[in-house]
Amino acid sequence: MTPDTEKRDTLPVGKLPADLLAKLLAQAPVDDPRVLVKPGPGLDCAVVEYGDVCLVYKSDPITFATDEIGWYLVQVNANDIATTGAAPRWLLVTLLLPEGQTTAALVEQIGRQIYDACRALGLAVIGGHTEITYGLDRPVVVGTMVGEVERQRLVTPQGARPGDRLLLTKGVPIEATAILAREFAGRLAGAFSPAEIAEAQAFLTDPGISVLPEAQTAAQAGRVTAMHDPTEGGLVGALWELAEASGRSLVVDRAAVPIPPLSARLCRFLGLDPLAAIASGALLLAVAAGDAPAVRQAIETGGIVCAEIGRVEAGPPAVWFEQAGEREQVIRPERDEIARLFAGRPK
Repeated sequence: MTPDTEKRDTLPVGKLPADLLAKLLAQAPVDDPRVLVKPGPGLDCAVVEYGDVCLVYKSDPITFATDEIGWYLVQVNANDIATTGAAPRWLLVTLLLPEGQTTAALVEQIGRQIYDACRALGLAVIGGHTEITYGLDRPVVVGTMVGEVERQRLVTPQGARPGDRLLLTKGVPIEATAILAREFAGRLAGAFSPAEIAEAQAFLTDPGISVLPEAQTAAQAGRVTAMHDPTEGGLVGALWELAEASGRSLVVDRAAVPIPPLSARLCRFLGLDPLAAIASGALLLAVAAGDAPAVRQAIETGGIVCAEIGRVEAGPPAVWFEQAGEREQVIRPERDEIARLFAGRPK
C-alpha cells in the first residue's frame, strides 16, 4: 500500500462511520442476561439490571473544547444518563494531559471544574486515572458516569412508536455556538461585536447544555417513549440514531426546528449547517401523541422552550424532512460540522 493510498483510507475527525461502528459493536461479547440495553447504533447508554433498580452506564470524552472542559465533561455525561429517566450518581474520570504544556495550575483548574459541576448535580467522583501523555496537543478528558432508575421508569431510544410526536427543547446548535465562540473568537471578530461573541460563549450556561431538568420534567408529565441527546452530528445525527435504535422512520418539519438567531448567523458566517453541528443542550423526545401537549406545557412552564418538530412512523429506519406534503430523505452526516474547522486548524 502506497503512502497516498494509506492517506485516502484514513478516517476523518469525529465519530466513526455508522456502518463501521455497527460492525464493531455487533462483535461485542455480551452474554450476561442482566444487560438490558446492549451496545448498538443510537444507544448511548448501557443498562444493567441490579436488584430492584437498573444501573445506567455512560462514557463520553471532551475533545473539541479546551475551555471549561471539566464542566463540559460532567454535563454531557449527565445528559445521556438523563435520557434514560435515570438520576446520575457516580463519575470516574480519565484525564490525559499534553507533554510539555501541563502545569499544576492546569490540573487543579480542570479538577475544580469537574468537582464544582458534580457538587451542583449531587454526583460523587469515585475514581479514574490521570497522566501526562505523549503526542497530545491539548487536554483530553473522558468520563464514565453511572446512574440509577427503577425498572418501570426506564426509557430507551428503542421505545419510540408509530404515532409518537417528536419534541425538541431549547433549539440547536447550543453547544456548537458556545464552542465556536470560545475556540474561534479571533476569526469571528469583525463580523460579530464583542457583546455578540460574549453572548455566544455564554450559551454554555444560558440557555445551557444541560438537559437534566427537562428530561426529569418530561418523564413525570406524560408517556415519554424515547429521549436522545443530540451531540456530534447535531440534530440530524440524533434523528438518525433514534431512527436506527427504534427501527422507525422519523418525519420532521425543518421549519419547526428552533434555531437561536445568533446561532444561525454564526453558522452561516462559518459555512456550517446548524442542524448537523454538535447540539448538547437540546433534548429530542418521542412522546405518545395524546400526552405531547401536556409534556410540552410542563417543560415550558419550567422556562424551557419546547417545540413539536415531527412524528414517528412505521417503516425502515430513515429520517425525512417534510414540507407542504412533500418529503426529502435526509442524508446522515459523515461527521460533525465543526469537526471540519478543527481538522484544518493549525496545531
